[in-house]
Amino acid sequence: MSPFNEEDGVVWINGKLVPWRDANIHIASHVIHYGSGLFEGFRAYDTPKGSVIFRLDAHMKRLYNSAKMYRMEIPYTKKEFEKAVIDTIKTNKLEACYIRPIVYRGYGSLGVDPLPNPIDCAILVWEWGQYLGEDALEKGVDVKVSTWQRMAPNTFPALAKSGANYMNSQLIKMEAILEGYVEGIALNVRGHISEGSGENVFLVMDGGIHTPPLSASILPGITRDSVIRLAKDAGFPFIEETIPREMLYIADEVFFTGSAAEITPIRSIDKIPVGKGKRGPITKKLQDEFFAYINGERKDKYNWLVYV
Repeated sequence: MSPFNEEDGVVWINGKLVPWRDANIHIASHVIHYGSGLFEGFRAYDTPKGSVIFRLDAHMKRLYNSAKMYRMEIPYTKKEFEKAVIDTIKTNKLEACYIRPIVYRGYGSLGVDPLPNPIDCAILVWEWGQYLGEDALEKGVDVKVSTWQRMAPNTFPALAKSGANYMNSQLIKMEAILEGYVEGIALNVRGHISEGSGENVFLVMDGGIHTPPLSASILPGITRDSVIRLAKDAGFPFIEETIPREMLYIADEVFFTGSAAEITPIRSIDKIPVGKGKRGPITKKLQDEFFAYINGERKDKYNWLVYV
């Protein structure tokens, strides 16, 4: 990766590329006061065949789904927004980067009613290493079960990737860090496993792979979906089911998935070692398959890669 300072880069805002330093919004923007913003997060990878964006279409589809739930009409077609992502990466001359499209209610009216406010859009890209630590992919991370629960059904739409939902995530993350852990795992209001502050959760038991269903107040992760596909194609038994907390302590392997976290092993939960306290063989197998795919070593049979 070439040296890159995002402060010298550009940001796409409402159809124009502007210097990073000038990418500002008004203090009276609705999103600042009421959290009326949606976003996506995904990566472009540097491969021997060129830079590729991983599952651009799926991430943008989720963004438009989030907007539909919040009655926000994005003033660009999905194809136009996807092209803007590619243009932003090219202009910043990045071979690998993290990509953050944002849709938010801007400057108009300061009442709770969001409808009078304009829908603004932006795209940021920057270099971002391993989200949970430099050695996390190999050595795993230590996590705790959070005292904070995920939002209850019919309060916030968990299927939407909204900034407001991530206030809950911040509480989970801060608690974990301040208590000496890397990350937290939240339960839902029924006391069953939900997800991490920004990652989906998988467990391996007796060779089978388990993960909570969408009804467990989780984000429908794109990496989650990718891992499910790879696991099924590799022949692993896969079970999407309600999972009690105690299964975390007796699972053979546990791992996070996410665009930032990719596939990160969990080595301990609440100071109880997961399996042998190190990355397990099925987690390693899925990592190998995942990174071989995004590095262009496997045929793109799922059409997951978009070349920049």
